Amino acid sequence: MAGESKKIDIQLEAPADFTSPEELYEELIKSVKRYHPSDDISMIEKAYKIAYEAHKEQKRKSGEPYIIHPLCVSIILADLEMDKETIVAAILHDVVEDTVMDLDELKEEFGQEVALLVDGVTKLTQISWDMDKVEIQAENLRKMFLAMAKDIRVILIKLADRLHNMRTLQYMTPAKQKEKARETMDIYSPIAHRLGISKIKVELDDLSLKYLEPEIYYELAEKISLKKDAREAFVNEIMDEVKVHLAESGIKAKVDGRAKHFFSIYKKMVNQHKTLDQIYDLFAVRIIVDSVKDCYGALGVIHELYKPIPGRFKDYIAMPKPNMYQSLHTTLIGNNGQPFEIQIRTYEMHRTAEFGIAAHWKYKESGSGQVAADSEEAKLSWLRQILEWQKDMSDNKEFLSLLKSDLDLFSDSVYCFTPSGDVKNLPSGSTPIDFAYAIHSAVGNKMVGAKVNGKLVPIDYVIQNGDRIEIVTSQNSKGPSRDWLALVKSTQAKNKINQWFKTELKEDNILKGKELITQYCKAHGINYSDINKPEYMEKVMRRYAFKDWESLLASIGHGGLKEGQIINKMLEERNKKLKKEVTDATILDEIGEGNKVPVSKKSKSGIVVKGIHDLAVRFSRCCSPVPGDEIVGFVTRGRGVSIHRTDCINIINLPEDEKERLIDAEWQQPENDTSSETYTTEIQIYANNRIGMFVDISKVFTERQIDISSMNVRTSKQGKATIIMTFDIHGKEELNHLTDKLRQIEGVLDIERTAG
Repeated sequence: MAGESKKIDIQLEAPADFTSPEELYEELIKSVKRYHPSDDISMIEKAYKIAYEAHKEQKRKSGEPYIIHPLCVSIILADLEMDKETIVAAILHDVVEDTVMDLDELKEEFGQEVALLVDGVTKLTQISWDMDKVEIQAENLRKMFLAMAKDIRVILIKLADRLHNMRTLQYMTPAKQKEKARETMDIYSPIAHRLGISKIKVELDDLSLKYLEPEIYYELAEKISLKKDAREAFVNEIMDEVKVHLAESGIKAKVDGRAKHFFSIYKKMVNQHKTLDQIYDLFAVRIIVDSVKDCYGALGVIHELYKPIPGRFKDYIAMPKPNMYQSLHTTLIGNNGQPFEIQIRTYEMHRTAEFGIAAHWKYKESGSGQVAADSEEAKLSWLRQILEWQKDMSDNKEFLSLLKSDLDLFSDSVYCFTPSGDVKNLPSGSTPIDFAYAIHSAVGNKMVGAKVNGKLVPIDYVIQNGDRIEIVTSQNSKGPSRDWLALVKSTQAKNKINQWFKTELKEDNILKGKELITQYCKAHGINYSDINKPEYMEKVMRRYAFKDWESLLASIGHGGLKEGQIINKMLEERNKKLKKEVTDATILDEIGEGNKVPVSKKSKSGIVVKGIHDLAVRFSRCCSPVPGDEIVGFVTRGRGVSIHRTDCINIINLPEDEKERLIDAEWQQPENDTSSETYTTEIQIYANNRIGMFVDISKVFTERQIDISSMNVRTSKQGKATIIMTFDIHGKEELNHLTDKLRQIEGVLDIERTAG
């Protein structure tokens, strides 16, 4: 036990200074040879020489040669018994980013596999975590999980890289220390936990605590060390007793003791509102045996020897944790009244508990590492699940909160059974709805009730360990309720319910999304036609991973995305484009104090704008001015002057600093009164819907020989129709005659021109 405690204390301090990288390299080679079936280290040796040469001019903040860092990362991975490709990629992981060597050269020297690993780690290294910005954090987590999906070894290298950086964090500024420790606690430690790598996770937790809460960390260290001798004597006594009784029962076992790590103790103190003196399991005795049968045999011996505390026994062998962890846990009372914990597991379970996903790496004699297909399928189910539901989730805030709940290290589980006896592992607090969706989406969508242990229960019943649950379904069910989202605890159930609403109500959601966008633009004085362009839409769709615009609108409609997010992103893209074009000065310098100069247009009816010479004039689509309207010119960035009606919403709501762009403009009198020039305009007709309404409206246009270029009709459930019509006319007088005639049609309530 003394050796164990000493090891833990040393781990948390700065590593010993090595006089040369050669010593580290020797340590790496010894470590690899201990577990790898192949003695061929030529590839590792070549990688070391290249990395040594590439980094020879570089120093770390500690003043050490930079090559020490990749070597230490490689040693951490060798302790996890990783394949040679992973070790080589770890040695070279900073070569591409920090030096002149590129990926093509790397591929030529070490093969495609190593090059892909280095490329994956390089891309992860370039991710900048902003813990205060949900958008950035969520997007970067998406990138990380995609990198993990391509090859899980990428994240293993990154975890080892982060662990060594945390071990040497004392050389950073205090602000940088806290930033890196927070990233580690929020991102890397949970991932290490989910991949089952307690060997890395435990140390990341303790190092993070050391820099995030230094006072708590050192106070814990001091208090724990005070009674260390008494605790060690107590544990040694228990270990000796256990060894004797196991041997007498014919069970071959390795028995050792370990201290609980600081962060685990700290979390118990916080979550259970206890002081250190009230935390009784500061240490655990671990029994490692050859078989599962011996695990339960050893449990019987222990329970005969010591009195177990009721409710403190957990069987993680029959019901493993989601991260593959298996053990029997039992808390007992010692002969002196002191409680303590015993963990019982096989050697294979112990290896999995320490190394997690890394424990399942298989080797070929050639030295190339590969995870067996069946093992990979079983062990990476969590990652596959995340990749599936992140595709369907466009709201970054929701994605992040669900992901963090999924990564939560301290969420307990409940175990329940199907009527046929299959075990389901659900988050603590789950309801029958969670259980239904854990069975299948179709079961959840058709659920109308539930029975627990043969009795009907409400759907918000909280599942208890050992419950036998039966879901009552009906083909007449209309599907899940939105209220269910507040009742379910599992990420899987929330995602499947959201999916149902997205799919079943897509058409309604598309219309709702359009309405929300229109309302938002009107409320904020934004001219939607200015940003409603394929180039901006394409950027937004790519940003939120949608294949088509209707799917994005549907997402807005069901609440997955906020309309403000989309509009602001489109405005941002538009502003980026405008800034690249002609600057303000280019146009504004053209404005002098000269007289009105006609601007040439294709039409005979033009515009007269003060002080502008030979500059393009275009009519704004937001308000579609026609001859006879009062107009004003607005100097745009790089696109000449746009002509607006003076009652255009965009002109009325123009910010003060933009008003200097406004210039006088008026209609130029045509050379003759028979001008054939036409102008596009748009009106909205509000009417009570009835059969024959559109025929009557079309007749008015036909009689006046006015060509309708587009018509959009929307009818509410109350029978009110909104008809938006776009057409070409000669001027305002003709428009007035037309609208007067349209108002006479039965059922027409009002007519408006669009005003931005």
